[in-house]
This record gives sequence, structure tokens and C-alpha cells, in this order.
Amino acid sequence: MPNLNKVMLMGNLTRKPVLRRTPKGTSVTDVGLAINRYFSQDDGQRREETTFVDVTLWGRQAEIVCDYCDKGRPLYVEGRLNLDSWEDKTSGEQRTKLKVVGENIQLLGSRDGGSSGGSSSQSESSHEEQSHVEPSPQQAQSPPPQADPPSGAKGAAQEEEDDIPF
Repeated sequence: MPNLNKVMLMGNLTRKPVLRRTPKGTSVTDVGLAINRYFSQDDGQRREETTFVDVTLWGRQAEIVCDYCDKGRPLYVEGRLNLDSWEDKTSGEQRTKLKVVGENIQLLGSRDGGSSGGSSSQSESSHEEQSHVEPSPQQAQSPPPQADPPSGAKGAAQEEEDDIPF
């Protein structure tokens, strides 16, 4: 039987992220997300419900969130559910907590951290931040576009393109 453990969340950070390092030097941070849900009751009254979710980020993504995010900043997280279990030191009882381990993040909102609702300029801003922080291999290796040469020089330009190994 196939299994799937995938979570997609979009919400606002509940606190400023703090970067920690494991003994081996791996970066890690725990962030809290507040996710709002708006709905209408049967009587037509508009209601809001907030869910708080703890997310653990590792490696470069933990560093990015700590460098660029503050309390209140909107964040998109893709990840998986993970059940933490431990023994409570004071009572000796077995405790468990369901968390999300973030595997992919996307910074949302404007660079100053505001969240003014998802206009196209915000979307472009978040893409600029993400590509500035983590350029994809295709962006890093693709040469800049060049204008077509004049028709008389087209044969020479074609020969030069044939010599390029990629």
C-alpha cells in the first residue's frame, strides 16, 4: 500500500527564528506558524479560527529563515509530519508532539516583512529574494540572451555556436 506524508502550510511566523547548530555543525531552527481560517457560521456570522503549528527547518533553509524573517512575516512551508516522543523529566510520563519538518520554504510578502495581501509586486519580490538567495542551477549556468547577428554574418555566428560544448 502506498504511503504519503506531505504537508503544505502558509501562515505568519509567531516569533523571531533563532539559529542553533548541532554538535556536527548542521544549522537548525524551530519556528511557529499561525495559520488563519475564515468561515461563516450557519447564522451568517463571519468567524476566524487560528491554528498554531511548530515547524523545524534544517540546513540552508534554517539559515535563510533566520537571516530574512522576523515575527509576523508570511512564510510558505512544504514538509512532512513527524511525531516527537520523550519522557517528561518532572513527571516521568511519556510525552508526544506532532511537528512539521520543513523540506522546502518560500518567503512571502515584501522585503521589509509586511504582509499586505498578495499583490503581484509582492509575488515578484518574494521570487527575487528566493532567486537572490538560492539561484537554481539553470539560472547560474545559462548564458545571457544575445541579439541575432546581421543576415550577412549569420553563417559565421552559426559556426561559433557549433563550437560551444553546451
